[in-house]
Amino acid sequence: MNTLLIRLSAPMQSWGTQSRFTVRDTGLEPSKSGVLGLLCAALGIDREDDAGLQPLTVLRMGVRVDREGLLRVDYHTAKNVRMANGKTKDTELSNRYYLANSVFLVGLESEDLALLEHIQAALENPVWALFLGRKAFVPGDPIPLEDGLRKGETLEQALKNYPSLCPSEKETMRIVLEDNNGPIVRSDQPLSFSRERRRFAPRRVSVTFYNVPHPIQEAD
Repeated sequence: MNTLLIRLSAPMQSWGTQSRFTVRDTGLEPSKSGVLGLLCAALGIDREDDAGLQPLTVLRMGVRVDREGLLRVDYHTAKNVRMANGKTKDTELSNRYYLANSVFLVGLESEDLALLEHIQAALENPVWALFLGRKAFVPGDPIPLEDGLRKGETLEQALKNYPSLCPSEKETMRIVLEDNNGPIVRSDQPLSFSRERRRFAPRRVSVTFYNVPHPIQEAD
C-alpha cells in the first residue's frame, strides 16, 4: 500500500457538506468531496466528467489535524443574485462559516502508485487554480510536500509518523480515518460534481488520537 500526503494550510478554509440556502457550513476538517474537488482542479478534470472523477473516489482518505484553528463566520451580502426560476433577487444575505489558521495533513491511500505519482505531479503544476473550499481561500503554504509520497506505507502509518507541520502545545493529534466499520457517517463521498446530477454518497470514518510527532525542522 502507498500513501500520498498533502498539506492544507491557510488563513481561511471552508469544507462545507450540509450548506443550505443562507447558511454555508464548514466541517472541522477537510471533507472528501472538497479534497477530491481540489485534485480535479489540479488534474484538469471538468465537473461534468464523471469518468475522470471515478478513479479518485476509490482513494482512501485520512486527515491529521495539526492545528485546529478557530471557527469563524462572515455575514455576507450578495447583490443581483440569480434564482432558480431565472429571476434576479436584489439582495441575498447569508452566514458563511470558515476555519481560521487551521493546518491539516491529508493522506490519500492507494495500491496504484502511478495514480498517486500523477496526482503529486499535478499538484506541483496544476491545470486550474487551487483553493481550500472557496475561491477566495487560497493556500497559505504549498500543498504538495517534497517527501509526501510514502511508498509502502499505509494511511495510518503515514499520518502517524510524518513530522508535525507546525509547533503544537498539545500532547496528541486528532486523526480522522476513512473506515468501513467506523461509527461516524459523513455524506461527502462524491459520485458526480455535475451541476445537473450532483450526487454524494455516505462513507464511514473513525476518530483516533496519536502522540504529536516532532515538528519539521526548518533549514538554517
